[in-house]
Amino acid sequence: MTAPLFPGRARRSVAALGAVSAGLLLLSACDKPTPLATVTVGSSSVSAESDCHADGGKDLSMDKVQECLTGLKDAKTIEYGRGDTLRLGVEPKIVEDGKKWQAVLDGQPITEPSANTYRSFAGADVFATGGQGEAPQSKMLGFVQVGEDGKPLAVWSFKLKLKK
Repeated sequence: MTAPLFPGRARRSVAALGAVSAGLLLLSACDKPTPLATVTVGSSSVSAESDCHADGGKDLSMDKVQECLTGLKDAKTIEYGRGDTLRLGVEPKIVEDGKKWQAVLDGQPITEPSANTYRSFAGADVFATGGQGEAPQSKMLGFVQVGEDGKPLAVWSFKLKLKK
């Protein structure tokens, strides 16, 4: 008769330690979630993590920022009716350490960079054309995080869909 290499209790301890180690290894391989940006219209809200962000402390190129603001097909969508109040919010982490954010509508800035975590636009008509033809059915709304030097660090994108 041969003796087991490890008694039962030791085998269970080694197995538990192995499971915990494997779990920690898997968690460390995941990307940390980015802070959320939120768009609210009336009682409806949508939140999203950044679509693009600087890796390893590098800035985003302007080409990459434009691509993130306009080229996303799966951006979160919220319906917006003319005259609705548009509310924009970011988590405090987005404005830490001298960072700021600004709102961009169809590639054009609609706010100055700000360290506030909330902006509200009561009765704004983001679909107004100024008499330049028929209003589009949707517009891309982006939040761009900028560093102290004004260079872009991250982009969050949403789609505003005109309520019928």
